Amino acid sequence: MKRALAALAFAALVLGGAAVAQAPALVNDAALMAARAPATLAQTRLFRDAGARTPNARVTPYELNTALYSDGALKFRYIYIPPGAQARYNADGVFEFPVGTVLVKTFAFAADMRRPTENVRFLETRLLIRRESGWVALPYVWNEAQTEARLALGGADLPVSFTNEEGQAIALDWAVPNTNQCSGCHMHAGAIAPIGPSARNLNREAGPANQLEHWLALGILDALPAAPSVPDAYDASAPLEARARAYLDVNCAHCHNPQGPAHTSGLDLSWAQQAPIQWGVFKRPVAAGRGSAGLEFAIAPGHPERSILLARMESTDPGVMMPELGRQLVDERGVALMREWIAGMGPDGRPAR
Repeated sequence: MKRALAALAFAALVLGGAAVAQAPALVNDAALMAARAPATLAQTRLFRDAGARTPNARVTPYELNTALYSDGALKFRYIYIPPGAQARYNADGVFEFPVGTVLVKTFAFAADMRRPTENVRFLETRLLIRRESGWVALPYVWNEAQTEARLALGGADLPVSFTNEEGQAIALDWAVPNTNQCSGCHMHAGAIAPIGPSARNLNREAGPANQLEHWLALGILDALPAAPSVPDAYDASAPLEARARAYLDVNCAHCHNPQGPAHTSGLDLSWAQQAPIQWGVFKRPVAAGRGSAGLEFAIAPGHPERSILLARMESTDPGVMMPELGRQLVDERGVALMREWIAGMGPDGRPAR
């Protein structure tokens, strides 16, 4: 809830600032489409200010129902679609975005994550740009003064310290991925592709309107039939199985699907998959290395302590943990959610009666 309020407060600040700002130069489409990537984020003109707090015209903030866990970082997301272009609605997967689209995600931590709108430090801003040849991933690293983000194709390690939401002091080296590592998560059917912006994950209330209806009104979405929706994985009022499946869909399914880089595992953790064995229920691992922790099944219904899926989520060993990229800490809330879900399963993988 605090995270959502922080995002809404940030978006309100952004939109309020946009209303009073003088007419700025438009987004620099030429720089975004150039073979040589812009050396600084400012050169793209996606934002009106050097600190990237106020988006430019047509750069729209958005949120997801359930987001990928990244060591608890704050994330500020935006989409830019060029004038005259629209995203094409897709009921099942990520929307089809036109050439010139830019997905923007800034990762940040507050000094005290119990007060997520205060003393916020930006670490990196990642751009996913749709060019004629396909999607291109570009990471930009912020300086200590928070005045400039520079292109870092080789990635970077940034020392970070903060107090987490439980009041614990955390110190870690934030790993900014290089461009090759970006494809480790964003690879689909042999090409880089977005992960999060699907109808089911974008279909949510955002301020006074539904987010997808807002996109339709802005003219950046071509149509809006009755859209599906997944719950917030941490909303206890939603059904437990739906929350667990939503978590797996966004945290795991970008690799564990028939066209993903982990397809050889035989797992399909995408939202559309309805066969419990494909989620891992009574499914033996393809290769029984140390990643299996000596356990027999990916999910042993009723027994989280015997489930490989949970053991890998609880690990921080680089050769064992899942996801294998994008985190150094254990997602304690995610682990608790998976444990509750598996503990309540009957032998068929469905909630026990």
